[in-house]
Amino acid sequence: MAFTSEFYFERAVESARDAKAASLPNVRDRCLRAEKAWRTMGERLRDSEKNRANREDRTPSGPELSA
Repeated sequence: MAFTSEFYFERAVESARDAKAASLPNVRDRCLRAEKAWRTMGERLRDSEKNRANREDRTPSGPELSA
């Protein structure tokens, strides 16, 4: 199963919401760490998606020349 960057960002929002609702400090901290991790994964995937799209845009669309 391939995840999108939006999936990771949605999990980050959920973790932030859980942190806000947590009454115990250790649970809040865990949720905040999870939010940071989800957001980092989303940012990395988003950057990879952009780089892939940029590479595809630069790829010649004509027939390949063989040596």
